[in-house]
Amino acid sequence: MFKEYKIILASGSPRRQQFFKEFDFDFEIRLKDIEEIYPETLQAEEITNYLAKLKAQAFDEELNEKELLVTSDTIVWLNGKALGKPKDYDDAFQILKSLSNETHEVITSVCFKTKDTIDTIFDTTKVTFNTLSDDSIRYYLDNYKPFDKAGAYGIQEWIGLIGISKIEGSYTNVVGLPTEKVYSYLTQSITNKL
Repeated sequence: MFKEYKIILASGSPRRQQFFKEFDFDFEIRLKDIEEIYPETLQAEEITNYLAKLKAQAFDEELNEKELLVTSDTIVWLNGKALGKPKDYDDAFQILKSLSNETHEVITSVCFKTKDTIDTIFDTTKVTFNTLSDDSIRYYLDNYKPFDKAGAYGIQEWIGLIGISKIEGSYTNVVGLPTEKVYSYLTQSITNKL
């Protein structure tokens, strides 16, 4: 099905790379450093859509025919505010403290770009944390160092096992990629010859 197209994943995230391996199709990884700045007027999925597209546009002059680029961006959305990756340990502590005993949304946008087309999808999952003690937050930060993760946590890690009481929506979206939507998009697009 994917033989005609070369799929390029432009993500340094080990979790997204692993999902693409588990899809069982050939892909290559190409990375660019992008300054992830967005207009302050954007809200929720507007932010992730904008950033996923920004990452894709960095490859504008490089894509050949039959190459399909995939970029992605994830934020945690809490009380009308975007929480990205923590700046440092103290920032991570404050982020997790703010998520304690609250429900937040994890929003991931995925952009698909060819030489001539660009398209973006997104998914939203609601995640509810129990009350997290300061000790449990420190234990998690000290042992798992989630400083490369939006919202300063990985649902698949220790904090997810002990702290999350409820999830509404896609689990893999919280890990970093709404896999069912991505696979569906890719298979339908390739079948329809993009």
